[in-house]
Amino acid sequence: MLSPKKSLGQHLLRCEWVISALIHVAEITKKDTILEVGPGTGILTRALAKHAKKVIAVEKDAAFIDTLRAGIPQNTEIIQGDILRLLPNLLSSYNLQPNSYKLVSNIPYYLTSRLLRLLLAGDTKPETIVFTIQKEVAQRITVKPPQMNLLALSVQSFGTPEIIKDIPAACFSPKPKVDSAIIKISRISDKFFTENKIDQKLFFNVVKRAFSQKRKLLSNSLASLAHPHTYPLRRRLSEASPIGVGASTQTIKTLFSSLGFSPNARPEEMSLAQWVRIVKAIAHNGDY
Repeated sequence: MLSPKKSLGQHLLRCEWVISALIHVAEITKKDTILEVGPGTGILTRALAKHAKKVIAVEKDAAFIDTLRAGIPQNTEIIQGDILRLLPNLLSSYNLQPNSYKLVSNIPYYLTSRLLRLLLAGDTKPETIVFTIQKEVAQRITVKPPQMNLLALSVQSFGTPEIIKDIPAACFSPKPKVDSAIIKISRISDKFFTENKIDQKLFFNVVKRAFSQKRKLLSNSLASLAHPHTYPLRRRLSEASPIGVGASTQTIKTLFSSLGFSPNARPEEMSLAQWVRIVKAIAHNGDY
């Protein structure tokens, strides 16, 4: 008998209503190609196959592969491997284009942040992401100021996340120690960056710097971006003209004042629109 492995974060779905909800929320039709990560014994895989044109299911645990492939529908392919290593080549090998597939999964929770980063920041983004994750993480992804965090900014800059429904721990085997939730991320694209004309790498360099010292004021944490030791890194990340080398905390405070922001602002208080103005001002030496 197959047993879920704690080391792989496996919690198999047990509730049929969760499977139905995932399919309904993803709005799956016979035109859709579905990527599933961590199918386990295939309870969701087989349900997806009934509604989709094609299902590509990637399972890391070799012990589940034979069970998955037994009686598999013709429109489903099972691939054994680590999705974090396989994803770019996998999408290319199936000739999947941006927004030409949907990801619907009960993913191992340890994958959440890294998988989202790969999917959202990659060149071949899915049209929609619908999966089960820890309820606490789902709440972190969907927050607004003044509770923003790096994960929320990262996801919300690429798409629109929403919590669909809470899932009790009893719907999984073995039962996790926390409750879960179905989350949907729609309208996925690079539109935020292209429409605002900001460099994606520079944007994330700035916000990561700010949230790495989130207990500090933004004027203190962002001043370090202009330090001589970080300047070469900035030049590699963006061709935009960075703020002057050796700029002080006071310089950043002056810049904030000119933008109409409080010099005592903290990163979790800033909205996406405000981050656009900050990044543009830093990139163009205050010429915004």
